[in-house]
Amino acid sequence: MSSIARIQTFAFAGIEAVPVEVQVQIAPGLPAFLIVGLPDKAVGESKERVRAALTAIGLSLPPKRVLVNMAPADIAKEGSHFDLPIALAVLAAMDVLPRDELHEFAALGELALDGSIAPVAGVLPAAMAASARELGLVCPASQGPEAAWAGRIQVLAPPDLPALINHFRGIQTLTQPVPPRMDDAPWAGPCLSQVRGQESAKRALEIAASGGHNLLMIGPPGAGKSMLAARMAGLLPDLTPAEALEISLVHSVAGMLTEGRLLKRPPFRDPHHSASVPALVGGGARARPGEISLAHLGVLFLDEWPEFPRAALEALRQPMETGRTTVSRANAHVTYPARFQCVAAMNPCRCGYLGEPSRECARAPHCGQDYQQRLSGPLLDRMDVVIEVQPLPSAELTRAPPGERTEVVAARVAAARDRQCARGLARCNAEAEWDALQPMADADALALLETAATRLRLSTRGQVRTLRVARTVADLAAAERVARGHVAEALAFRHRMPGRGA
Repeated sequence: MSSIARIQTFAFAGIEAVPVEVQVQIAPGLPAFLIVGLPDKAVGESKERVRAALTAIGLSLPPKRVLVNMAPADIAKEGSHFDLPIALAVLAAMDVLPRDELHEFAALGELALDGSIAPVAGVLPAAMAASARELGLVCPASQGPEAAWAGRIQVLAPPDLPALINHFRGIQTLTQPVPPRMDDAPWAGPCLSQVRGQESAKRALEIAASGGHNLLMIGPPGAGKSMLAARMAGLLPDLTPAEALEISLVHSVAGMLTEGRLLKRPPFRDPHHSASVPALVGGGARARPGEISLAHLGVLFLDEWPEFPRAALEALRQPMETGRTTVSRANAHVTYPARFQCVAAMNPCRCGYLGEPSRECARAPHCGQDYQQRLSGPLLDRMDVVIEVQPLPSAELTRAPPGERTEVVAARVAAARDRQCARGLARCNAEAEWDALQPMADADALALLETAATRLRLSTRGQVRTLRVARTVADLAAAERVARGHVAEALAFRHRMPGRGA
């Protein structure tokens, strides 16, 4: 009876690495190369890449029946990263590699036809899963530094199959890769001082950044909405080490972790308004994280908000509340983190000039009502800060002095975030619960909120979000308690949209 060669690898369910054992048996029979264990098309094609890679290094498959089984067999196997573990198990079954040593490693990587090993997605979560199972990891050379972030784990990062074979045979030694240093360079994006005027809009931007609140900017074309949104990322504080690892896991699964560097800055994603539901929330034939997951712990900027497909916008509602998205498939449910800060911009109507008699179209104000009704009430209710951005007169544009620099405002934002973290109630005020916020508010502040909720017909969600914004305003003022003035400013950001109710 022929013996079986084994090596560990991983499939991915969200950002979780699921252990998979690749088993290879070479037995007498008609020549064949079979792969079983619920492989997808990319895995099924691995046999051709493995065959070509072995030929390129001067080896060939024996004229026997080669059976590759990936256990457990009831989990779908997707992706080209199974090439390398299949090839290593085949080489072990051919007695080219020592089987005992392979038991101490997990592997993933895509094989080129010349035997080189190409990068794949998911190396970081695979390395962490291998470390938890006290295994080493074999991965592509370019992704060795990424795997090294897993800590005390032996990482072999060969450029090709001959280098790996020579390492196991003791002919050469592959050096242990080291994780790259995190980039300590200061923010190099556009500066807030370039925005002339727009003081109320810049105040709203500072409040939104300080508390992690969702922000909606409404105004005619050229008023500066996109310019303001592009400067939001520079106001946010750096990620903590735990946050950097969490978001880097998502980017690793998406194959977007450049040079193995963990993200230090909060991500800023700005998808085009033609994005589909899977592109925004995740999914597809092969479940991949969407834009809301790639923006986890960062900013998701939706320009021309009403132009997005209605189904895609409505799909944002649940993740905006729960901080995660679940992709339901026939054979599995995949969950990705999605705690993002939504920043949206829109024109007041289709022509963009509602309220300007000399420029608005003949259908005003109906064009504004029709355009804004593309956004549902529940979706608008989740926007904490809503502001109108008006174009700056030409005289003010030329005479207005430069505003505060990004690093000055970012320092105030960081101080406000530190006060929120010191309370230990939530990561930021946008995630705090009513029961935690209510004891920190004065009686007259709560009375004003109650009166305003009745007159403005605020929903329960609207009241909670208003109190969260008021708590952020108080933090920016270094106030221990939420006072009446803080609630008044927060209520000012929940005004009626042009041509529509609150």
